[in-house]
Amino acid sequence: MALMEMSTVWKYLKFLPTVKDTPQRAVWLTYDQEVDVMYVNFQKPSVATDSELTDDDVIIRYDGDEIIGFTVLHASQR
Repeated sequence: MALMEMSTVWKYLKFLPTVKDTPQRAVWLTYDQEVDVMYVNFQKPSVATDSELTDDDVIIRYDGDEIIGFTVLHASQR
């Protein structure tokens, strides 16, 4: 494996403790470069019954009282 590829793999490996600590033990990430938005889902499919926009431009999505994901606006600026 090339050095550049391995350094990219290590960035993802640092994320493993976070994934392991989620209640569902799964995370799906999608980045839409065209609109600069990162979608983070803890369930597939992810259908929200409610959502809230935080002061930090993050939309938290709920199914009942459970957080099922969030959307990060202006993702490249973080």
